[in-house]
Amino acid sequence: MGKHSAIEWTDHTFNPWWGCEKVSPACLHCYAETWAKRVGQSVWGAKSTRRFFSEQHWRSPILWNRECEKDGIRRRVFCASMADVFEARSDLNPWRKRLWELIAETPYLDWLLLTKRPDEIASHVPWNSEWPSNIWIGTTIESQEWTPRIEHLVKLPARVRFLSCEPLLGPLDLSPWLSQIDWVIVGGESGPRARPLQHAWAAGILNQTQKAGTVFHFKQWGEWVPSAGSEMKKVGKKKAGREFEGRTWDDPPRGISDLRRTHPQP
Repeated sequence: MGKHSAIEWTDHTFNPWWGCEKVSPACLHCYAETWAKRVGQSVWGAKSTRRFFSEQHWRSPILWNRECEKDGIRRRVFCASMADVFEARSDLNPWRKRLWELIAETPYLDWLLLTKRPDEIASHVPWNSEWPSNIWIGTTIESQEWTPRIEHLVKLPARVRFLSCEPLLGPLDLSPWLSQIDWVIVGGESGPRARPLQHAWAAGILNQTQKAGTVFHFKQWGEWVPSAGSEMKKVGKKKAGREFEGRTWDDPPRGISDLRRTHPQP
């Protein structure tokens, strides 16, 4: 959990628990699994128990919300960086229920729920045709093979629907769905075994989003940057940076930028 997150597209991170099970190629070099192992937590895989947290941990978003209310601003919370809220496990149901209650108690926080299991969302949320206005729902799309996930996402009446194409592992044609998507995040993989992000893949998505009027966010190159021609050079995440096509791309979804310094919407 972090009050001040280093993730470029959020302000805070909150984890209702730690642990998950890998489901697709994007998970191969999972940073969350690596971090959990580094701190001595065996929480990955179908048979592993998940790590849960104290009352103090759960009170933190309440405090963030109070600060936002006092200052008249909004903040984003990425939930969850060390888990998948929609993992299909019955032992997580009480904790999910508590999370939904927490979201209702924190109207000055916009909750970003990112999952690789969008087919599970509808069966685990308590809302039907009307969702809380402070929920943004997203799914990971790392290659064309996984675009069917978007079909589940666009059926959900969340105020903001977004895609995370990180790590981007191949070219993508997102054009059939972009009219129903508010935000597309693109990024390369980091870590010692990172797979390179090709410039053409990211450029293709940028072109598609601009044609559709969907907001493009470039998170990072990762460990690799373009070199000669189509070749890539490994320089490290910090040196690779975040610039793409000569600029940084940090715009929020359309209609959201003004809300970060206004009161919650009815």
